[in-house]
Amino acid sequence: MKFFTAFVVAVVLAVRAVAATLETKPADPFFEKFQPVEAPATRALILKKGDRLAICGDSITQQQIYSVMMETYLTVCVPELEITARQYGWSGERMGGFLKRMKNDCLRFSPTIATTCYGMNDHEYKPYEERIGNDYRANTLAVVKEFQQAGVRVVVGSAGIVGKMPSWVKTAKGTVEDLNLNLCELRNIDIDIARMEHLPFADVFWPMLNVQFVAKKKFGAAFDIAGTDGVHPGGAGHLLMAHAFLKAMGLDGDLGTFTVDLSGGQATASHGHEIVSSKAGEVTVKSSRFPFCATGPLDSQNSARCGMALAPFNKDLNRLTLIAKNARAKSYKVTWGAESKSYTAAQLTSGVNLADDFAVNPFSDAFGKVERAVKTKQAFEQKQIQKEFRSADAKADMEAVAKRTEAERAPLAEAIKTSFAPVTHTIQITAE
Repeated sequence: MKFFTAFVVAVVLAVRAVAATLETKPADPFFEKFQPVEAPATRALILKKGDRLAICGDSITQQQIYSVMMETYLTVCVPELEITARQYGWSGERMGGFLKRMKNDCLRFSPTIATTCYGMNDHEYKPYEERIGNDYRANTLAVVKEFQQAGVRVVVGSAGIVGKMPSWVKTAKGTVEDLNLNLCELRNIDIDIARMEHLPFADVFWPMLNVQFVAKKKFGAAFDIAGTDGVHPGGAGHLLMAHAFLKAMGLDGDLGTFTVDLSGGQATASHGHEIVSSKAGEVTVKSSRFPFCATGPLDSQNSARCGMALAPFNKDLNRLTLIAKNARAKSYKVTWGAESKSYTAAQLTSGVNLADDFAVNPFSDAFGKVERAVKTKQAFEQKQIQKEFRSADAKADMEAVAKRTEAERAPLAEAIKTSFAPVTHTIQITAE
């Protein structure tokens, strides 16, 4: 019976592999060996008001970069959803390792939705073997089932890419291409599980591999979206990761629209924004929804702003639109905060994305306050799980340690709420 069951499973997987539609690949030999299954898209918002998000992963999650981006975005860009979050990154962890600790470390806090980002350690830094794929599939499915039994919705995420052979992994074998082909296989397993369980999927691997290829041609061979060690990304790579997970949650990225009548000075604003005053060429708005703010050079792997330029983050998730109607001049200067940009009348009539065009803007300081509060809280969450929950006190009385550390975490979570306050800002539109 066991042999028959295994045979049936093998046949089903083989049929799926043959029938699967693949992603469109760039016409370059670099991509020739990769067989990425087409990723399913999230068609509607899967988040619910008051969701408690668990961000689960290995050392890349423990870096607290993409996880901070995600939590900050959910706090300031869609505050009406009232999402809270925790990060559970653990260096060196595989999916099976999280499975063993998830009840004690994660489920005790009653998350309602979770993201997983494993595979980097699971692929063992070597060419793909069937054993590796089978272990990863079994552990990933077990984690999904454990979450589902606890009533937690799951976003299955793939690992990213390897940029170079990591010097600190003494057991690494093969080439960089071998490792990425392995990670692509694990990505395809993630997609198969997501489809079987009707779950959203966050594609980190394939966009990152494509961006790596483009960025190296643009910025030179030294640029590595996977980070200086070839595994742990800088700000650009983490921006791509946040993009993948937020997009998989079905967020539409419409953060607000300001519509100005240039002929009379009247203005309107969408939900989350309130017109304070308006006159010819100037509108002042009080906003309780922020754009996602990121600065830094456009050619650095450590810059989140670089990630924005390499991926459609602003188009997909970060649109704060200015529309100006009834223009009489051919072009106008728009001043927002300390910066100014020139636009044609046609561009303003169609609408321009202020979040894309103004790296430093009136929200930057307020955004930074929230981001810092999120970083402080997530840093404590690492200490809480990895040190306090593994202490001698925890072995003696786990519940007491959990209660005590939650009391320590509470003001850090509250600081995120108090640091988030509406921003009043002025947009000036002057004929050139």
